[in-house]
This record gives sequence, structure tokens and C-alpha cells, in this order.
Amino acid sequence: MKKSLVLAMAMALGVTASAYAANPFSDVPAGHWAYDSIDKLAAAGVIEGMGDGSYQGDRTMTRYEMAQIVAKAMAKGCNVDKLAAEFSDELDALGVRVAKLEKKADNLVITGQVRYDYESGHGADVKVRTNKLRSRLFLNGQINEDWAYYARLQNDDDLNDGAKSDAFDMNQVAISGRIGGLSVKAGRFDQFLGNGNFYDDTMEMIEVAYGKKVNVAAFYGQDTENGDEKDELWGVKASTKLGVVGINADYIQGKDDNTGEKRKVASATVQLPVVKNVDLAATYIKSNKEADSEENGYVVGLSYKGASASEVGSWGLWANYYDQGDLTYYAHTMNGGLCDKFDNDDSQGFKGYGVGASYTLAKNIVYSLEWYDFEGKKGDEKARTLYSRVQFTF
Repeated sequence: MKKSLVLAMAMALGVTASAYAANPFSDVPAGHWAYDSIDKLAAAGVIEGMGDGSYQGDRTMTRYEMAQIVAKAMAKGCNVDKLAAEFSDELDALGVRVAKLEKKADNLVITGQVRYDYESGHGADVKVRTNKLRSRLFLNGQINEDWAYYARLQNDDDLNDGAKSDAFDMNQVAISGRIGGLSVKAGRFDQFLGNGNFYDDTMEMIEVAYGKKVNVAAFYGQDTENGDEKDELWGVKASTKLGVVGINADYIQGKDDNTGEKRKVASATVQLPVVKNVDLAATYIKSNKEADSEENGYVVGLSYKGASASEVGSWGLWANYYDQGDLTYYAHTMNGGLCDKFDNDDSQGFKGYGVGASYTLAKNIVYSLEWYDFEGKKGDEKARTLYSRVQFTF
């Protein structure tokens, strides 16, 4: 299946895979560019692989095979009108009726997301109460069979200050494709390191990846966390799967543009199923030693199932324990949690726990509720946060 079709169909289906979901196919490593989309489509029953535990993503697919996938997606309620129009003849042969659709529609797929976030938190000397509305539009286009285009438009509205909301900003844009046996991606897009416990944010970079059973990627660029004060970053990451156990290793080195100081961080993550529908993830992070700093950290978590946007009534639970020195997090994946309280000039690291639950209220409407309880590793600083979200996808 073409790259844009994998991504577009997964987004149109609106499913959400567990962060610790087991890999359904032996030849799609956790670090592969299409891993999340393939995992979502398999979980939704749209794709089934080759019957021997493999996916064989590089194999040429016939139009009839593609039509079968489109038919399954339509049965799941996925909006695939353009694909249905393109494969209308084959779908008719399969007994799937397609009416009033234009064939050969343009190759730009637009999907969206709107979410409302509420956060209430407090520490020893700070209180936080936020109401935010965020809207996103995702654009996916096919350049040719090997190259694709992606962009994200975002609008953030702080409902507390009563000010007029910001205009839509194109905060991500990327070109991805293949050069020989290499997967290449360049632009401004998400980077995910240390299972998100060290870095989970937008980075301006070029990333080159190679391999199937063992996927290795190298990247070079700069973070976008601090606006004009951008730190130069480069790193490597690798992922593989041993039976049911997923293993990820990441390394990143950064240089502060203001001080010239280097920051080196390495992490290792192990993910595995414990019992049916329950997955364990453990991440260890180590950074270079600096004066009055703590360079080690770890996060251990359990997750149960997960809310799928396409399945009304589906739900999930998770719980994490965090013990992170001040050099082991940069752009953390957690929601709320008053992380910034522990990330300042007197950075001290933090330890504590987070728990959360999610539930699909209606098709493409998911509600989640999270609680964080932290304390500083140096001193008696504390932070407790209640975070809730309702998210709509379309």
C-alpha cells in the first residue's frame, strides 16, 4: 500500500492505539515510519497481513487486494470516499456499492482534531488553572509513489484571558520518502525519545532511517521549544522486537546556543505484555553529569487497553511512576503535571506518580482524565495536578 494511503486511512479511521501496544507484524519494527498507522489499522481489523505473522509492506499490492481493504474500512465507518471512487469497479465486483463519487479525486487528504483541556494544579507557592481550546488540521499529500508531503495547522485559544484567539499557524511541515533503501524525512515534525519521557515535541531536523527487523535512525537539527533560542541537536535511535518484547534505545546530544554547553542523554525502553490487555513499559535515562545536578532517571508504567475513537464505549487505564533527575527531561510527554515548576534555574528533578483513564463517549469523541502527584528531588517542593480533556477527531 502506498505510504499516503496507510497514513490517510489510519487518520480517517480515527483509531487510537495504546502507547505500549504489541507489534502485530514481525517485519514492522517499532521505529518504522508506518508503525503507528499499521498498528492502528490492524487493531481495527482493516488489514490482516499475510497470515504468517508478517506484513510484507514492500510487496506490490493488486487493485483487488486494495479494494478489499477499502471495503473493510468502509464497513468500519471510515471516510474513504476518494479511495472508494478510485476502486469503485473493484468494489462493485466485491458487492460493495459506491454511488455518486468522482474518480481520480485530488490526492490531498485533510483531517482534523479539536480538543478542550482543563487543568487545575497547585504546589507550595504556585497555582495553575487553565482552560484551553486547541484546533488542528492535518494535510497529507502524495508527491509520487515514493515521496509524500505532510503539514499541520494549529490554533490555540486560552479561554482564561478572554483575548482573541491566535490565527492558525503551520507549526509542522515535512517531506518524506525513500532514497534507495533509506527512509528520509526532513522539515519540522515530532521527535520522540526515551518513550517520550525525555523528549516529545516538534523538532526542525532531517532524519534518515534504515532496516526492518532492527530499525536504526539518525537525525540532526534543532529544537523549537524556546522560540528563537534554539539548541542544536543530533542523535541516533534504534528499535527492534524480540518475540513479544519491544526494545528501543536512543541517544541525543545538544548544544546550548547561549552557553555552548553540551548535553548528552541516552535512554533504553523495554515494552512487553504482562497479561492479556495489560502492557508494561520501563524506561531508563542517563545524562552527562553537571555540577549540582542529578543525571539518572527512570519511568515505569502499566496500561490496560485504550479508548478507540471509532469504538463507542471502549476505554483504557494507565499508571506511571516517575523518578527523574533534572537532566533527564527536556520536553516531557505528560499532560499538565506542572513539570515547568521543576524545570527552572534551580532545577531539582522530580519523583511521583501519574494515573489516567480514557473513554470513548461517542464516535470520534474521547474523554480522558489524569492525576499527577509530584515532589522535588531536592527540597520540599510539591505539585499536584488534575487534568482533563475531551477530544474530537474528524
